[in-house]
Amino acid sequence: MNDPVYEKTSSLYDKYVMQTYPKADIVFVRGQGSHVYDSAGREYLDFAAGIAVCSLGHCHPAVTAAIREQAGKLVHVSNLYMNEMQPRLAQKLVEHGFDGTCFFCNSGAEANEGLIKLARKAGSEKGRFEIIAMKDSFHGRTLATLAATGRSKYRKGFAPDMPGFKFATFNDFDSVAALVNEKTAAVLMEPVQGEGGVIPADPDFPARVRELCDKNDMLLLFDEVQCGMGRTGTFYAWQNYGVAPDALSMAKALGNGFPIGAVLASRKYSHVLTPGTHASTFGGTALASAAACAVIDTYDKENVLANVNERSGYLMGRLGELKEKYPRITGVRGKGLMIGVVLDCPATPYCAALREKGMLALSAGENVLRLVPPLNVSQADCERAVALIEEVFAEDAAKNQQNN
Repeated sequence: MNDPVYEKTSSLYDKYVMQTYPKADIVFVRGQGSHVYDSAGREYLDFAAGIAVCSLGHCHPAVTAAIREQAGKLVHVSNLYMNEMQPRLAQKLVEHGFDGTCFFCNSGAEANEGLIKLARKAGSEKGRFEIIAMKDSFHGRTLATLAATGRSKYRKGFAPDMPGFKFATFNDFDSVAALVNEKTAAVLMEPVQGEGGVIPADPDFPARVRELCDKNDMLLLFDEVQCGMGRTGTFYAWQNYGVAPDALSMAKALGNGFPIGAVLASRKYSHVLTPGTHASTFGGTALASAAACAVIDTYDKENVLANVNERSGYLMGRLGELKEKYPRITGVRGKGLMIGVVLDCPATPYCAALREKGMLALSAGENVLRLVPPLNVSQADCERAVALIEEVFAEDAAKNQQNN
């Protein structure tokens, strides 16, 4: 490879960056909309969006302008003081969802830590601390959010697990109800499981769990870090089901790549976390809040949610047609632009094959090809994505036929 930028970057990574990710063989240097460009100048159609982060694509002009303007005025003063942008952002998040208040942090794992602490604090006087989470869930990499994650492979090597978590089967109401006892403080779940394989909640599942929580004085907590912020065709994923949680977490798309996370708690639970019980030094800085405000304003001005639903209909339909043509594809599921192509084999090789053709995609749950493009992706880019996916599966089918 005659690419001096790649060679230098790779060498620096090897020497100075902790290898917590597999070594990549691409250096991206520029992005625009639904496309990114590597150090050799090659263009890629981005249907990974930084793991469902860049919901407005790369370098959206409104977000870029907001960051530039705010960076020239005020970046950080800590939460010992107020800044103008944080309450504006909180107001926007509340007005797009349910009445309550926001806590700001920097990532999805931190937001989920906030949910866990909120539930434990709310139940502490009654001795309630257990949280029912779901099998195949993913809530983060901290010790508490790992303990809440329903996939044991992520916890390997970090035992003992933080106590207080039990696991029900997602979409199986009876398995949730069976775990409730006098110590149960909350039920935590993703309305659409992401890392577990792009699995949406059944239509009546959230409502039944909501009723269970109300009956037993427990909190219902939604992890919307990946499935929220318009990804499923409504601003919050819970709005697909008409079932509001007591609190939810968000991050990823909130800043379109600028790090920010948040907890939105209903008014009933807005005063549980009091001064001194929870905090975040960088939470809701003026700069991060300005970026997130620009994201939400752009959603509204550019009718992003309408685009999500239009492009979703096309992609789900066309991918469903590919399922009928290629036996490797056993199902297509998801909501909005959070789509899983279910395979009868590991998905990672197909991600690699797509990348060779100039398209980025993700895997989930080992055998699911995950597509999470920018929410303002164009029809032309969706058509191109389907064409590339079909090329990969057609070549795979031909190869298998030849080998047989």
